[in-house]
Amino acid sequence: MSDAAPEPRSNFIRDLVATDIESGRFGRPIKTRFPPEPNGFAHIGHVKSICLNFGIARDFDGGCNLRFDDTNPETEDMKYVRAFEEDVRWLGFSWAGEYFASDYFEKLYEIAELLVTRGKAYVDSQNAEQIRAGRGTVTTAGTNSPFRDRSPEENLDLLRRMKAGEFADGAHVLRAKIDMASPNMIMRDPLLLRIRKAAHYRRGDAWCIYPLYDFAHGLSDAVEGITHSLCTLEFKDNNDIYKWLVTEAGFERPPEQTEFSRLELDYTVVSKRKLLRLVNEKHVSGWDDPRMPTIAGMRRRGVRPEALRTFADTVGVSRKPQRTELATLEHAIRDDLNMEVPRVLCVTKPLKVVLTNYPEGQVEELDASYYPHDVPKTGSRKIPFSRELWVERDDFMEDPPKKFYRLAPGREVRLRYGYFIRCESVVKDDAGNVIELRCTYDPATRGGDAPDGRKVQGTIHWVSAARALDCELRMYDRLFRVPDPEAGGDDVDFLTMVNPESLVTLSGAKIEPSVARDSDDARYQFERTGYFWRDPVDSRPERLVFNRIVTLRDGWAKVVGRG
Repeated sequence: MSDAAPEPRSNFIRDLVATDIESGRFGRPIKTRFPPEPNGFAHIGHVKSICLNFGIARDFDGGCNLRFDDTNPETEDMKYVRAFEEDVRWLGFSWAGEYFASDYFEKLYEIAELLVTRGKAYVDSQNAEQIRAGRGTVTTAGTNSPFRDRSPEENLDLLRRMKAGEFADGAHVLRAKIDMASPNMIMRDPLLLRIRKAAHYRRGDAWCIYPLYDFAHGLSDAVEGITHSLCTLEFKDNNDIYKWLVTEAGFERPPEQTEFSRLELDYTVVSKRKLLRLVNEKHVSGWDDPRMPTIAGMRRRGVRPEALRTFADTVGVSRKPQRTELATLEHAIRDDLNMEVPRVLCVTKPLKVVLTNYPEGQVEELDASYYPHDVPKTGSRKIPFSRELWVERDDFMEDPPKKFYRLAPGREVRLRYGYFIRCESVVKDDAGNVIELRCTYDPATRGGDAPDGRKVQGTIHWVSAARALDCELRMYDRLFRVPDPEAGGDDVDFLTMVNPESLVTLSGAKIEPSVARDSDDARYQFERTGYFWRDPVDSRPERLVFNRIVTLRDGWAKVVGRG
């Protein structure tokens, strides 16, 4: 990250880490980890965790590992690993080391044998339904498995035969022997290893028994010497099994788990299972679709990493669950772009204007600033002006309401950076649609006010019809039409909440020619329209495609009752 990055806000986790450093609690440098499962792409919820874990390590002179908890061979893929690596780098962070839970399969198996020989684990031959029923409920204790009292020798023999591939999937599982009456249901003899005769994306067919997440997660932290295991609140109850396992395995000074609230964002889902449905069922074009809440999607849309880091800091870290308005994220994106990107003119829905008193064939150059006066940047460009122009179709009305201050028959407006023009007549097609405005311009008003002191109330943008470039605009909006697409739980399919207007493509838009000489990754504010950048996949010099990053203001405020 840049040396100019703002000082992060204090929070209870930072205070805890500072206290541990002062007391020398761990006797080793601070080490955190970011431990995604490689079964999907990183999303906006991961941004909070990435910034927290890597930020803590950076600010306290420690290190943060990137570790993939890859214990499920049926859902994981190297493409997801590469995507997470790219996203972490793009956000501005680097890891102290890259590790995989699959690197520890041998070590985890050794610990499994140790637990069995010490009578702390047993092989259960019940099926999944029987095990589930035996756990009991939150108000009733579970019941012991009929296989719970197998001898260590018998359990060890069965475990080794499981590892050798002698049994079918589901025939046996290894369970910890803890307490079937524990008030924490996770501690009711949790599953540690299960048989899965499936190839692993890294280990191939070397293993046919795989650790459960709870078995691998805390022990992986301990193996790596993690000092602070920062988890979201849904893992609070899992901490008991993590502590039990690292204690039974003999680790000294094990990691300290601290929970914080996960990011819940309006108009968004962050379940990778649900995001995968969006992709597989073609509601979006892929994991990097600019409507997706994935980091890849936001990067493709044109969001800058600085905005996401600022957003994560703004949301903060707390112990209580909370929902964040999407407007908070959009504000961070706008605030970042507003001070960085130049303004240009683009007409999204063109309507032709012919200046009847402007010389035919003449093209002049007008001075236009890239940045407004309140932005600490400078720069200007020349924009061509000609007899025929394009203006926004929505900037004209034949019979305007009282407070419409743009073009109408007999009305005068200012052209941004240009002249006053007056609409003299309207040309329509046979169906009665307006296809052209005949106007006059006042040559004495170039770039300023009228010498006679007359005023106009409206200023509109435009481009030269002779010199403008054609472009396609992809007007991205919120993927869901309700703030909480998951509010109905499993009884309501979240896909029914998809916003059918989350992408509107405008072909035939017109943009000023100055953008032709800019870099492929240039971002702009299209005046009066929004923030855009060239799509990095589909845009070409001969076919410009711009993605809308964010609107100029929260256009949904009134829809959701905030306006």
